[in-house]
Amino acid sequence: MSDYRHVTGSYWLKTAPGRSFPPLTEDVEVDVAVIGAGIAGLSTAYELARAGRGVAVLEAGRVAAGVTGHTTAKVTALHTLVYDRLRRTRGPDAARLYARSQTEAIEHAAALVQELGVDCDWEGRSAYTYVCDAGRVEELRAEARAAREAGLPASFTTDTGLPFPVAGAVKVEDQAQFHPRKYLLALTDALTGLGGRVYERTAVTGLAEGEPCRLTTAAGPAVRARDVVVATHYPLFDRALLFTRLSPRRELVVAGAIGAERDPDGMYITPDEGTRSVRTAPYGPGDGQRLLIVTGEHFTPGTGDTPARFGRLTAWFREHFPGVDPTYAWATQDNDPTDTVPMVGPLYAGTRHTYVATGFRGWGMSGGIMAGLLLTALLTGRPCAWRELYDPRRLRTAVREAPAFLKTQAQVARHFIGDRLRPPASVDDIPPGGGAVVCSGTDRIAVHRDDEGALHAVSARCTHLGCLVGYNAAERAWECPCHGSRFAPDGTVIQGPAVRPLERRDI
Repeated sequence: MSDYRHVTGSYWLKTAPGRSFPPLTEDVEVDVAVIGAGIAGLSTAYELARAGRGVAVLEAGRVAAGVTGHTTAKVTALHTLVYDRLRRTRGPDAARLYARSQTEAIEHAAALVQELGVDCDWEGRSAYTYVCDAGRVEELRAEARAAREAGLPASFTTDTGLPFPVAGAVKVEDQAQFHPRKYLLALTDALTGLGGRVYERTAVTGLAEGEPCRLTTAAGPAVRARDVVVATHYPLFDRALLFTRLSPRRELVVAGAIGAERDPDGMYITPDEGTRSVRTAPYGPGDGQRLLIVTGEHFTPGTGDTPARFGRLTAWFREHFPGVDPTYAWATQDNDPTDTVPMVGPLYAGTRHTYVATGFRGWGMSGGIMAGLLLTALLTGRPCAWRELYDPRRLRTAVREAPAFLKTQAQVARHFIGDRLRPPASVDDIPPGGGAVVCSGTDRIAVHRDDEGALHAVSARCTHLGCLVGYNAAERAWECPCHGSRFAPDGTVIQGPAVRPLERRDI
């Protein structure tokens, strides 16, 4: 695959199309409204329905087709290099609670797979964080000690199944991987079997808090609910100002068939080389092949040359697994909180009925399942040992969070101001399939030229908070570098936090 102007799409979506759910066409009233049908939203909805609550899930697109449908789907408590940092910044108890919460999430998912009879390619695997740079070995030794002290079966090793030597690795046994969409489609069936309602193609545009809360949608119908859970990956509503503590990060994925005898037999990630993540999945009708999945090249949405990044990732893929050609290419997006820990709990100080789940740092599988357990405990009055660890309102980490917070805000400021000072492009220089931001008087216009040469123009100002979008040539999308909103060439919202399309312009 050499031309990445058209990505092939997610393997998970192509191999599990699933059934469709209707859009919301009339006002409804439920106990809990969950916004977002990814793993955090559906896990929460299912657990609440099982606890006897009346639940409605509102999804702007399709079930498990957003970030969850584009993940690498590792279900592990080893999150690159998190435990030594937690031990240093928030203490050993926080590290233990983090490990316990993530481990219980994995065990809970495994139990659901058995209980519901879910055919989702669930496989036990060891997880590894590795480095090839000998200068980082002590960093990994410290992580192995911290993870072990936190309660994980962690060890330091230089022995992996990778086809190249490593300087060292942290290994955690008894982790898992699965087909995320098959898992969530089965969970959705179980949810509707318990009386839960699921509405696709239903974009939520407003929230009025009260008793009950009221959600408005783009199509008009409203939902009344005692409680609301915002599980849209990046929060739709800014009243909590969580966007000041989250940084969007996009990563690329390439995958191709590999002989089963070459399976590295594990889930691997390195913080080096712009991140490289490796794992395999069952593939094809027989046992002779696996699907090799490689992720990396993380970048801020809307910046840089995405086709070139795909090229670098593919080159790494072929160098380390010679003879294997990628047949799938897609991308995913994550949000990094400034203090490392996801934000799951009340949306902001003073709210009584609105909750959020966000900031999973690329570890949304175990994190989303954990969020479902935690939010269900909060909404049903059950105790939960790690509620304070993930509380979005936490203030005790503010001083330690300050450097990362300031770095995040400086990056946003650079884009908000600097992108307006950048010389605009010329419409004549935009190739077929390309896009660029041009000037029309004082207005900045995002212009896309389709394959037939026709121009499509929209405002370049993101409808979330007004940053200028950039063009992703590989995925043919306008992306906001400040908070990660994504739009189709015609301005339609692909991914929030923006809820309104880019305005049409004449060119």
